[in-house]
Amino acid sequence: MIDPAARALLDLMVQRGVPPAHTLTPDEARSAYLERRSFTQPAPPDVASVRDETGGPVPIRVYRPLGADAGAALPALVYFHGGGWVIGDLDTHDTLCRELANGAGVCVVAVDYRRAPEHRFPTAVDDCSAATRWIAAHAAALRIDPKRLAIGGDSAGGNLAAVVAIAARDAGDLPLAYQLLIYPATDQRAASPSHITNGQGYLLTSDSVAYYRAHYLEREADWLDWRGSPLLHEDLSRLPPALVLTAGFDPLRDEGAAYADRLAAAGNRVAYVCFERQIHGFILMGRVLDEANAAVALCAAELKRALR
Repeated sequence: MIDPAARALLDLMVQRGVPPAHTLTPDEARSAYLERRSFTQPAPPDVASVRDETGGPVPIRVYRPLGADAGAALPALVYFHGGGWVIGDLDTHDTLCRELANGAGVCVVAVDYRRAPEHRFPTAVDDCSAATRWIAAHAAALRIDPKRLAIGGDSAGGNLAAVVAIAARDAGDLPLAYQLLIYPATDQRAASPSHITNGQGYLLTSDSVAYYRAHYLEREADWLDWRGSPLLHEDLSRLPPALVLTAGFDPLRDEGAAYADRLAAAGNRVAYVCFERQIHGFILMGRVLDEANAAVALCAAELKRALR
């Protein structure tokens, strides 16, 4: 059964005539996504400090948690926001980054990677890899511990985090301590059963999946590139421990589960949790969905445990 609160939210969106993302231009979809946060997201909690940093290859926003020693080198989470590689930004995920910083007691560094269609694949991958490397190289200035550096993201951001982890392993010079993969997109072919059973009526539709993919991946051949579909990489061994979180009424559910299974089969430490009653994007909706707050608490607890 779908969470009654999620069902009520979906029904309200229909009643109010909220247009699906795939019917909007990218700029219109970005504005609509940003505006919705005031209705569905909790108030942003206070943190010790927030600052924007533009000195590196990609703009970032750095959060330090409440109670942190100003000079302490904290464990850190490099976070890539969701939004289908097209929408979403530092502001749409500001509350979540604050919650994770405080809940896990870590420094969260959110990455403002360039979005499609203005910047198509693999620009977002390159930006996220470059930003993660810059953050590790400037750990002392950022007051973080480079030996306790995690990466994470939701949806498209989970895709980018998975890809950065593989690329870092292959390069051999950027050790990462953990992966937080929240309903990640892992297979651009969009052929798993959940794309059919959950393809209509649950916020993220098959039409919107195709919309985002078409803006991000210019050629169908790119669907098979592991930088777009990390599930298709032939070797998923020797990767950082991971938490993979999915939602039961999400088109991406099965590919997230498949990625967790392949990580585990390749010998990695993996925890997999499916919030069976939830929809795609739910972790941002703590004002209206209680299970969103439970999911944030779980992610924070696992980060804290992994990076302690």
